[in-house]
Amino acid sequence: MSRRGCASLRGANKRHGAMTTLTDSLSLAARLIGGLDADLLAIVLLSLRVSLTAVAIATVIGLPLGALLGLTRFPGRMVVVVLFNTLMGLPPVVVGLGLYLVISRAGPLGWLGLLYSPTAMIAAQTVLVTPIVIALTRQIVESLWEEYDEQLRSFGVGPAGLIATLLWEGRVSLITAILAGFARANAEVGAVMIVGGNIDHYTRVMTTTIALEVSKGDLPLALALGIVLLSIALLINAGVSVAAMRSQNR
Repeated sequence: MSRRGCASLRGANKRHGAMTTLTDSLSLAARLIGGLDADLLAIVLLSLRVSLTAVAIATVIGLPLGALLGLTRFPGRMVVVVLFNTLMGLPPVVVGLGLYLVISRAGPLGWLGLLYSPTAMIAAQTVLVTPIVIALTRQIVESLWEEYDEQLRSFGVGPAGLIATLLWEGRVSLITAILAGFARANAEVGAVMIVGGNIDHYTRVMTTTIALEVSKGDLPLALALGIVLLSIALLINAGVSVAAMRSQNR
């Protein structure tokens, strides 16, 4: 069913007083999902594109940096470790505000014209996810290094080989860390709202749409997107569980 059709149906239901129960809203939400509503699908696809791109960038940056931090010892290392652990809980609105100041017209990167674009949203989510990947990778690699230290040293493995080996050995745990970053990105509201602007058919993602629709009192679309978000989380957790069981069996 199209959004226009659902809108007409919602209007008719309101006129007859039928849109006063949660059951009616859930019914419309199910019809939006079952009918692969065009607007709903566009919002979901944009959300996934933004979040997956941000997680991919954070993974490329975070895995080697986290592994390096887990393997090396240098003055001030604990300060760096504490810093990244702290950044795992970085308030999204602070990230959004900081990025807004940088890419707004008056900011140093204002000439790029990134404000209120999917690129700005990807940048905000990357800033949020990268510390998570770095901190969790550091913990995983450091733990593996304590276990395989003597064995790898006896083989004469070099620094690059150490990082590659330990990342491979910890791949299941690292996948979990990456998925934790994806969950953070996919559930983000504040930062993407500030730098994305929540523009219809351009920067409107699942979380910002839910916030908007609830404020308007339009529950069916908000419920439909909420169901999709929960379904994605369920699929991710199921995938991690299957991967962990297969790894243990091997």
